[in-house]
Amino acid sequence: MISPFLLLAIGTCLASSLVPEKEKDPKYWRDQAQQTLKNALRLQTLNTNVAKNVIMFLGDGMGVSTVTAARILKGQLHHNPGEETKLEMDKFPYVALSKTYNTNAQVPDSAGTATAYLCGVKANEGTVGVSAATQRSQCNTTQGNEVTSILRWAKDAGKSVGIVTTTRVNHATPSASYAHSADRDWYSDNEMPPEALSQGCKDIAYQLMHNIKDIEVIMGGGRKYMFPKNRTDVEYELDEKARGTRLDGLNLIDIWKSFKPKHKHSHYVWNRTDLLALDPHSVDYLLGLFEPGDMQYELNRNNATDPSLSEMVEMAIRILNKNPKGFFLLVEGGRIDHGHHEGKAKQALHEAVEMDQAIGQAGAMTSVEDTLTVVTADHSHVFTFGGYTPRGNSIFGLAPMVSDTDKKPFTAILYGNGPGYKVVGGERENVSMVDYAHNNYQAQSAVPLRHETHGGEDVAVFAKGPMAHLLHGVHEQNYIPHVMAYAACIGANRDHCASASSSGSPSPGPLLLLLALLPLGSLF
Repeated sequence: MISPFLLLAIGTCLASSLVPEKEKDPKYWRDQAQQTLKNALRLQTLNTNVAKNVIMFLGDGMGVSTVTAARILKGQLHHNPGEETKLEMDKFPYVALSKTYNTNAQVPDSAGTATAYLCGVKANEGTVGVSAATQRSQCNTTQGNEVTSILRWAKDAGKSVGIVTTTRVNHATPSASYAHSADRDWYSDNEMPPEALSQGCKDIAYQLMHNIKDIEVIMGGGRKYMFPKNRTDVEYELDEKARGTRLDGLNLIDIWKSFKPKHKHSHYVWNRTDLLALDPHSVDYLLGLFEPGDMQYELNRNNATDPSLSEMVEMAIRILNKNPKGFFLLVEGGRIDHGHHEGKAKQALHEAVEMDQAIGQAGAMTSVEDTLTVVTADHSHVFTFGGYTPRGNSIFGLAPMVSDTDKKPFTAILYGNGPGYKVVGGERENVSMVDYAHNNYQAQSAVPLRHETHGGEDVAVFAKGPMAHLLHGVHEQNYIPHVMAYAACIGANRDHCASASSSGSPSPGPLLLLLALLPLGSLF
C-alpha cells in the first residue's frame, strides 16, 4: 500500500501545479485588495432609502460550510478551480451572523427558526407562527399566542406578496408566513390527531387558503394536501402516495379560486409548460403546485413538468412588480436541507447553486436603490469538507491521502452523523470501491443515523439595498424581519417613515429637521 505521506507529497506537488499564473505575482493580490478597499469605502455613504420591495431568500440548512462548498461547485461547473468563484450572495456588501437556537432547543428546527426570521419572535421547536407559549402538538395552547409575519405586514401596507419554495408550500419555512400551528407536521387534516381537530385547530394547507386570502403568488409543491382523500393526482395517476389526503373532502384549489374577485385574473397551474406560457401582465393571482409533495431535486428535475427555482422567481417578480406600492417575496431553497438529511451532499450543493442562480435572477430584475434583498439560512448541518485537498480538487473528490489509522481513502466531504455510516467486514467502507461521484452517494458519517441532523452554529446573513447596513454583526435570528420591516416602512415601527415621500426617499431625521428650522447664522 502506498504510504499516506507519499500521497500527501504527491498532492502537494499537484496543488502547486494548479496555481494560476497570475496568482504567483504579488501585484495580483495587492491590486485585488485595494479594489476591495475602494468598494468598502464607498459603503460609507449609506443607502437609507425606503425599500419599496423586500426579497428574502432562505436557504434551508445552508450553513457556512455549505455556502463555501457551493461556491467551489459553482466555479467547477464553469470549469474553474472553484475557490476563487463568487456566489451572487458573496457580492452583497453587508454580512452578519444569526444565532439560530429555538426557545427550547440549542440545535433548532426549521419551524421555530422560520417563526423567528419571519414573525420577529423566537419560538419552540416544531411550531410555526406562534409564540413560545405554544407547546408542540398541543392545539389548546395555540389560541391567543398567534404571531403575524412580515408577509402579513406587507399585505396590510398594500404591497403584493408572494411565496416560492422547492418544498411543499405548507412546509415549515413558508407556513410561518401565513399559518399559526402548534405542529409543523399538520400539513392537512389527515396528519392531525383527533384531539387537535376536535379542539378546532386547522391544518396548514387550510390556513394557506383562508388566513390571508389574497396572496398574489404561491408556487412550490404540496398538491396532494389540497385534494380529498384518495383523489388521483393529475400527473402521477398510478402512484397511491401522490393521491389526495384531505379527510374533510375539501378541494382547496376550488376554494382558492372562489376567493378571488371576478374581475381579477387567477391562474392555477401544475406544470412548467403552463407556467411559462403565462403572460405575467395579465395575471393577478397565481397558484402553482408542481408536485404532490416536495419538488424534485434540481439534478432530478423533469424539465417538461417542473420549473426551476430561477424560473419560478422570475415569474413571481414579474407578477408582483406591477404593484406601484411594491412587494414582499419569500423564496426558499428548501431541498438543500433534504439533501443533507439524506447524506447526499451532491444533491444539497446543486440545490444551493440553483438558489444562487435565482438570487442573481432577482438582482437583474430589481434595483438596490429600492429593493432590500436578504439571503440567509434557518440553521446549519453537520456537514464539513477538509482533508488538505489541493486547489481545484473536485468538491466531491477524495482527500489527497489515506487515513493514517485504517489506511483507507476518504472523501473531502463528510458528515458528523447520518445514513452514510458504513462498516464492511468490521471496518470502515473503502470509498474507492464505490461511486462517490454519484448524485445520490451518501457521504460517510461518524455516527449512524437514518437522517443526518441539523448543526447548531450561527449562520450567515447577506444583505443589499435600503437599510442593509442594519444587518452588521451577530444578531438574534428574530431581529431579521424587524430590519426588513423598518426598511420598508411596514409593521409596527414606522415613526421614522412619517414624512417619507411617495418617491421612496427617506424621511429626514430629527436632527436634520432641527437644522432646517434654525437661522443660518445660529449654526456658527
